Amino acid sequence: MRGVVVHAPRDLRIEEIADVQPGPGEVGVRISTGGICGSDLHYFNHGGTESIRLREPMILGHEIAGTVAAVGADVSDIAAGARVAINPSQPCGHCENCRAGLRNHCSNMRFMGSAMRFPHVQGGFREMLCVGRDQIFPVADGVSLGEAAVAEPLAVCLHAIRRAGPLDGRRVLVTGCGPIGILTIMAVRNAGAAEIVATDVHASALALAHKLGADHVLNVAEEPEGLAGLVRQGGAFHVHFEASGSASVLRGALPHLRPRGILVQLGLGGDVPLPVNLVVTREVDLRGSFRFDEEFADAVALINSRRIDVRPLLSAVFPLERALEAFELANDKSKATKVQISFDRDAE
Repeated sequence: MRGVVVHAPRDLRIEEIADVQPGPGEVGVRISTGGICGSDLHYFNHGGTESIRLREPMILGHEIAGTVAAVGADVSDIAAGARVAINPSQPCGHCENCRAGLRNHCSNMRFMGSAMRFPHVQGGFREMLCVGRDQIFPVADGVSLGEAAVAEPLAVCLHAIRRAGPLDGRRVLVTGCGPIGILTIMAVRNAGAAEIVATDVHASALALAHKLGADHVLNVAEEPEGLAGLVRQGGAFHVHFEASGSASVLRGALPHLRPRGILVQLGLGGDVPLPVNLVVTREVDLRGSFRFDEEFADAVALINSRRIDVRPLLSAVFPLERALEAFELANDKSKATKVQISFDRDAE
């Protein structure tokens, strides 16, 4: 079978990889669709981040969905032909963090397409994959596998909302309108926020944010002081979801949080100098948000019911043979939100 393998920055190859068969408690899934994530782009563009680097070739991808092709021993509650979303997270269940209910912080985590461990955990951008039975979730009739592949980033956003606490009646700021920012807006709206303001530097991203749930959008490149005006009109924010990973965005938005406001950081970036006096005097609550756990099942349920309809995010689908083109488009935030790769042979 074939897979999408990154060897070094800008060195992406489609390679033949070994066939796999499900073992006891596993299912073999023929992958249909995989979405390109920001972390995939970090590996493609830079070979990783400052602290996480490629040390060997790695199959990319963790936003995946497909069709069950075979089941291993001890699996009797799902059959070949079932359409499923795949949770790429594999916590050990035994370490101190897992026992404490912090499975997303598992000390022995195996997360698909991640270079945090060595040997690296190979990803899901391949034609066939074997996973544990507890990693697959049925996809509803009428819902595409492209939609189902968005369950992973949506789960990230649902975890961030859980970190923030109740949002009913809250005024919320979302900075950064890439896929995570847009999905956060949709999830915040679903959670009952009273008002949502979104910022970005791309007009197309802001237009989509407004269409999918933001009450007000602001291009901070064109109106760098625009947030202050919105605060004068409607008041400061109860909660800020920061999805851009930009130090300047974070610093610029902090003054617009209410006393005891909550800042949830989703976007990954470099070290950021914080205005500590402001954090102290306003008693700002800074909360990190990393991956997800049980929220994956919630994400699949929301997509299956279309209470969160992810279809407007899907910008383009490329066949496997054109994976490099897919990555190049995904790099251009002014032209695409969520770019996916099809692993179906007839898509070529």
